[in-house]
Amino acid sequence: MTAKHFEAAGVDYLIAVEPQEAEEYIAALSEKRVLVLPFSNKGLGSFPARNFCWEHAIKNGHKKHWVFDDNIACFNKWVNGKRKRTYEIGAALAYVESFSDQNNIDISGFEKKTFCQRTPKRPFKENCHVYSTLLIKNSLQFRWRLKYNEDIDLCLRVLDSGGSTASCVYYLAEKVSTSAKMRGGNQTELYKGNDPMKKLLKAKMLQSVWPQDVKVVIRFGRIHHLINWKVFSQKNKPQKTNNVS
Repeated sequence: MTAKHFEAAGVDYLIAVEPQEAEEYIAALSEKRVLVLPFSNKGLGSFPARNFCWEHAIKNGHKKHWVFDDNIACFNKWVNGKRKRTYEIGAALAYVESFSDQNNIDISGFEKKTFCQRTPKRPFKENCHVYSTLLIKNSLQFRWRLKYNEDIDLCLRVLDSGGSTASCVYYLAEKVSTSAKMRGGNQTELYKGNDPMKKLLKAKMLQSVWPQDVKVVIRFGRIHHLINWKVFSQKNKPQKTNNVS
C-alpha cells in the first residue's frame, strides 16, 4: 500500500524485502525500488530489517532516514477544520523534514488519523510516541530491538536519554490496523491469532523493559499498555513550529 502511494505521488523510495519474495516485488515495482535483505527474519519481528535499513542509510551518507510501515492506507491534511485526503505526499514529507531540521528532533513522523479527531492548535505534538512513519536521525546511539511495540521502545529510549520526538498532526497518516485481514509480513508471522493472551504478552514484554513507565491495563475492553508521555513533555522542547496554512 505505502509503495503504491509513493509511486502515484512521485516520491523516491526503496522497499526492503526478504530474499524469497524479491522477484515478486521486482515484478510489481521494478528492480530500482527493491532493497533485498540479506536474511529472512523468521518471525523475529521487523527490527532486523529496520536496523538493516538504518545502516544502509548511513552507508549511503544520509544524516536521517524515513522508515514506513508498508500498510499506510492514506495520507490526510487538515483543511478548513476537516481532515481531507491529500495526494501531496512529497509536500507532507518536506513539512516534517523542515520541522525536524529546524528543531534538531531525533525522531519525527505523522500522527495517525484515528488519534487526531479535533482541529489541532499546533501542527506538532512534542515528546510523544511516533507511530509507523518515522524520520530518524542516523547518529542516534540506539537501534531497534523488540519483537513487539518496537516503535514505542525506541521513542522511550530517545526520550529517557533527554532526546526529542515530534508527531505531525497537521498532516496525518492512517495505516491498516493489525486486526484487519491482510496477508503476509508481520500480519501473518506476528499478529495471526492476535487473541487476548498475545495482547497480554505484547504489553508485558514492553512493561518488562520499561517498568517505571509502562502499565498493563484494560482499555476499550481489551488488554493494552498505558504510558504517561506527559513526563517527557518538557524535555528538549522545540522552540520553532511550522505555521499551519
